[in-house]
This record gives sequence, C-alpha cells and structure tokens, in this order.
Amino acid sequence: MKLMHLSDLHIGKRIYEYSMLEDQRHILKEVLAIAGEEKPSAVLLAGDIYDRAVPSAEAVSVFDEFLSELAKCCEAVCVIYGNHDCAERLAFGNSLMETSQVYVSPVYDGTLKSVCLNDEWGCVRIHLLPFLKPAVVRHVWEDEPADTTEDAVRTALAHLTFDPDERNVLVAHQFVTGASRCESEELAVGGVDQVPASVFDGFDYVALGHLHGPQSVERETIRYCGTPLKYSFSEVHQNKSVTIVELEEKGKVSVRMRPLHPLRDLREIRGTYLELTAKSFYEGTNTEDYIRAVLTDEEDIPDGLQKLRVIYPNLMQLLYDNQRTREDQTVESAENVEKKSELELFEEFYEIQNNQPMSEQQRTFCQEQLEKILSEGGR
Repeated sequence: MKLMHLSDLHIGKRIYEYSMLEDQRHILKEVLAIAGEEKPSAVLLAGDIYDRAVPSAEAVSVFDEFLSELAKCCEAVCVIYGNHDCAERLAFGNSLMETSQVYVSPVYDGTLKSVCLNDEWGCVRIHLLPFLKPAVVRHVWEDEPADTTEDAVRTALAHLTFDPDERNVLVAHQFVTGASRCESEELAVGGVDQVPASVFDGFDYVALGHLHGPQSVERETIRYCGTPLKYSFSEVHQNKSVTIVELEEKGKVSVRMRPLHPLRDLREIRGTYLELTAKSFYEGTNTEDYIRAVLTDEEDIPDGLQKLRVIYPNLMQLLYDNQRTREDQTVESAENVEKKSELELFEEFYEIQNNQPMSEQQRTFCQEQLEKILSEGGR
C-alpha cells in the first residue's frame, strides 16, 4: 500500500503582501505529476488547506482544481481541517465528495471518520483526526478530561475503535512535543498546544500537519511532511518535499521523500550594497526569487529597497547587519545636560543609536543645521 502525505498548503497565503497563488499553482501541478508517477493508493492532506478560515474565491478555485485532478490519481483522497481552516466550510459537501472517493473529516461530533483500503495483506485503515481544541472536545465529552490539547487528543482517540492487528494510519494536525518550529507557525503561550508522541502509540504511521519543517518525531513513522513551499525566511535552508509511505505486512513501513521545485525560491542574500549590485554576484542566479537582503554597510543606503528592486524585483525585506544593529544601546540617564551644547547632546544621541561616533562631515552638517534653527528661532 503506497500513500502520499501532504499538508499545510496554505492556499491563498501572502508573504510581505506578495500573493503566493501563482507559486502555489505551480507547486500543486508538480505534486500532481509526482502522484501520476507514484500512483499512490491514497493521498493524505493533513490540514491547513487554506491560509484563512474564509478563503478567497481564487484560493477555493485553486484547491477545487487540484482536488479534482488528485482524485483521478488514486483510490482515495483523505482530508482533515487544520487550525487555519474553517471546519464547516471545508466539510461542506463531504457526503457528495465521498462518491468520488474524497473523504473530508466532518465537524467533530465525538466520532472520527475512518477509511479502509485493501491490498494483498488486508485492510489499511486510515483514521482522520482534525485539529481539535479542548473546548470542542469538552462540549462533546463533558465528563471526560479535556483541559489541555493533550487531554483533548487522548479523549478523542480513546473513542476511536480500531483493530490493533490491522495496519492503522492516523492523519492529524497537532504539535508533537520535541518537534522544531518555524516563525511562520502560530504559537501557544506556555506550550499548551503540545501533545507527546505517546498519544499516537498503536498507529503504524502518523501523517502530521501543522509544522512547516519536514521532520520525524521520536520515530520515523510519526512524521511532518512540511509545507510544499517556503513560507518564511526561517525556512530558507529547508528542502521541501512530499512524503511517500509504503506499508507492507503489519510492522513493515518505509518512508521516503520526493523533492519539490518552486517557481521562485525564498532565499537570503548578504553583503554590501556594492557587492549585491555587482553583476558578478547575481549573474547565474534567479533574480526573480523572493529575497531578503541583508546589507552590511555601516551607513544606510538612501532608498535602498527600491534601488535593489531594480535587480531583484521580488525583494521582500531589507535589513542591515552592522555595528549599529548588532549592539542596541539605551539611554539610561541624562548627566550634566545643562553643561553640554546642543551639538554635544546630538552627538551623544547619534552614538547611542548607531554604536559609532559621528563623522566629521556629519558633525559639520549638524552644526550648520543647528545654527540655522537657533538663528531662525531667535527672530
């Protein structure tokens, strides 16, 4: 039995006000090509299909087209909702979609949808556990523990009946303790959204969504496949992929990755303004990529963002890494203010802000401006 594991499509996402829809269309076409080559029995979509609870019409259209084509490549498509999705919207029409072997987790009512697919070793049962908040579980199971996310997940799974002698796969959207996060993911204060890997004991493979970095937690068969695209600059060094899972007889599971290739990469470049604008620096690279530029010049480049966009049109962010930005100084007290001239006070302020003294040229300019201001104020 071959399964393809995807998650966190975040269709409709914007990064620094740049729409990712064109890039998402491109990567989803590549996913479809991989599905056509691999011919999996089922594709598992582990939540965060959309980036917003109320997705745009264009985002819905992109997913509709993708889902329609995906259903042609396999026996079943299994979809759960994540924390970014609206359960009611994503589950709309799920009974009708089942006629096309598309199984979407319904709004949680105390039961979990399960799908059985057969091969030469019998049934592989795929269980759909959508993203659950403790309040949702408490509403259904009033007399059972559901104060934390761990309690909620344990309670929900306690009411899932399955045969341990069969091969059981769980599709879930949770943060498993010990996994690595990225800055583009939502955080819960104090880690109250974490669940230990032990809650998934008994499942042959756990197809996780929620975290954007591809990784396994505690065992190879509890796995985040990661996002198909990079959605933050904390992900620049990640290699995005889809996960292919093969189950043979009970207890024999293999996992491998198929790499994905974005239309435009998300990457960081670093150097002085002259270095980054030199043809020898950017020649042979894709200047259409989404870029964060880190300038190491000690002086800010006037209108640097727009100047760099002449070469890098999709420059998303411009930062400086220099003496000023590496050391943050604060004004602790004003000493002998009355005894200092306006220029001396301004020089002190400049040094605190920039971690370096003013140059002679800057000092002369400031002196001229101060004299002009004081002269005009005296009239």
